Amino acid sequence: MAIYIYNSLSREKEEFKPIKKNNVKIYVCGPTVYDESHIGHARGAFIFDVIKNYFRYEGFKVKYVRNVTDVDDKIIGKARISAGNKGDLKKAVKEIADKYLKKYAEDMKALGIEKPDVEPKATEHIKDMMRIINVLLKKDYAYEASGDIYFRVKNFKNYGKLSHQSLKMMASGARVHPGEEKEDPLDFALWKRSKEGEPSWKSGAIEGRPGWHIECSAMSVKHLGENFDIHGGGIDLIFPHHENEIAQSEAYSGKKFANYWMHNGLLTINSQKMAKSLGNYLSISAFLAKYGDSDILKIFFLTTHYRSPVDFTEENVIAAKAAKERFNIFFSKTDEIISKLPFSPPERVELKEGHSVILRDVKEEFVKAMRDDFNTALAMAALFNAVTKGNSAINENEGEEVEKAVFLKLLTGTIKELGGVLGLTFSEKAATAEVKDMVEKKLKARDEARKSKDYKLADKIRKELYGDGIIIEDTDTGTKWRAR
Repeated sequence: MAIYIYNSLSREKEEFKPIKKNNVKIYVCGPTVYDESHIGHARGAFIFDVIKNYFRYEGFKVKYVRNVTDVDDKIIGKARISAGNKGDLKKAVKEIADKYLKKYAEDMKALGIEKPDVEPKATEHIKDMMRIINVLLKKDYAYEASGDIYFRVKNFKNYGKLSHQSLKMMASGARVHPGEEKEDPLDFALWKRSKEGEPSWKSGAIEGRPGWHIECSAMSVKHLGENFDIHGGGIDLIFPHHENEIAQSEAYSGKKFANYWMHNGLLTINSQKMAKSLGNYLSISAFLAKYGDSDILKIFFLTTHYRSPVDFTEENVIAAKAAKERFNIFFSKTDEIISKLPFSPPERVELKEGHSVILRDVKEEFVKAMRDDFNTALAMAALFNAVTKGNSAINENEGEEVEKAVFLKLLTGTIKELGGVLGLTFSEKAATAEVKDMVEKKLKARDEARKSKDYKLADKIRKELYGDGIIIEDTDTGTKWRAR
């Protein structure tokens, strides 16, 4: 069965046909390192990490490139404030970029998102940008105006094919900003003349720095070639960034740039765009400090299709936490059943037909969902369904205990394997000695309340423990607890 991808270029689901059999080359627009990354940035990084994981699960050899923009108007603007009137602006730009790239790497590691195979920096690819610009100048796709170099949009006949807009539509919203000497408002900067103190490089006789769009063309062509399989990013990048990438790349090479364009939906907080001015900006590190578990954020993302917008609310976080707890409670139960046996259950036990069907179905449902444009919401539903079936098996009174234990071991392993493809760890927080002592004292008080039939007090203690981040479960062998 083939993998189908919704291609933003055609606005249709298309069967994925790699340029080279069993190989896939992916380029994703990465961070502009001028500030802390927020949970909206985390969604894009996570989604494409999952897509990369799934291709590898299907046996593809993947080359995954995610760039870093480390010279940019926003970085320079922040560096000006940091350096002051008499400071070294170039040094400040590098310090700002290095600081926030380091923080981004820390955030990705904390979330359990793998580093890409290649993570190129814009400043390391200036010569590659210059080469493309020089070819565009020779082909009359670019022109110089007072030290700036612009791309001549009217000479690229297919401009607008990604955003599905006509030149007339785009021109109505285009502006020429002060200091620009464009031939046409739609033309965009490939190279900007440098202002005093700014980082700069020499392209021919022009001292300047690259425009934003040319960076991605240069880095993708350098590391993946002039034609590659998939280009990804947020839906907000379709126009003008990705539209401009296509124009300059295809004008340069004469070849199709990327075969498939994938775009993730944006994130809002309580139905509002995230902004520091609104007081609803949530950085990745702030989320982890508050909720303490990257799986919660991942489950929140996974239960919505990647192309759809997603709204971050406290209710949605609570639902994601409950989903994580549901998995871990199930794993706790299966571990207990397996551990009660006097030996490690053999793998080669003939399973009941119903149990074999469950194991087969969970993988088939998961794969079917992921092959249909990476539908993680349905893939998660397959895992939840497996937990439901597993709990039903636990409650079965009849049957061979060894067979049941082997089935539950295999089912648990399957859920964890497929969850791992989705980036889930299913890890539980380890309790400190102080927490353990507190819990044991409260559980002792609860046991005494239950013995004296003071169920109101016993329930109150349960709720207190839950508020302290502790889940308890009464079993045949006593009360079990764990940190949530």
